[in-house]
Amino acid sequence: MSQSVPPPQSGPAGANPYAQQPGPAGANPYAQQPPAGAPYPPQQGAYPQQPGAFAGPPAPPAPGRNNLVLGLVAAVVAAVATAALYGVVIGATKHEIGYAAVGVGFVIGLAAGKAGGRNPVLPVVSAVLALGSVYIGQLVGEAMIGAKALNVGFSELFFQHFSVVQEAWKQDADPLTFLFFAIAAFAAFSGARKAAA
Repeated sequence: MSQSVPPPQSGPAGANPYAQQPGPAGANPYAQQPPAGAPYPPQQGAYPQQPGAFAGPPAPPAPGRNNLVLGLVAAVVAAVATAALYGVVIGATKHEIGYAAVGVGFVIGLAAGKAGGRNPVLPVVSAVLALGSVYIGQLVGEAMIGAKALNVGFSELFFQHFSVVQEAWKQDADPLTFLFFAIAAFAAFSGARKAAA
């Protein structure tokens, strides 16, 4: 059996017998192109969304959130700074001030919570650092008061005669002194939790 083959046509269209056949408009995505400079309309249903697929790349995590080391570093820096400031306030006023102890604790907790996030260790560490910060601040204040009374330098009294400063603190300590410790620890603990929320 032999089939008849159409005779070749002359010209470029003759090379492809289907070149002159129009196809349906929906079959060719380029058949209905917009004018030059106009945006292409979105293709509806070209690639349907697969179940469980992401619409785009996931958002990057918030910087510094739930970072224990960063929270600890921030809390220690805040503790050192607030201890010095609290000591200067005590030395200048010759009184322990409750609001200053609250501020010490709150600043430590705030720094830990903002830098470290929601790590459950940070509120506890903040409370412990607040206790140490208030204690050092009270010793700094005691040394400032003693240095003025003895007419010696603060650094000489604080660093070379630290045991004398501690003895003076023990003699001056009263129940209010220990209440300030508790206030500062509570402020640090709650401050760290609120800052991380």
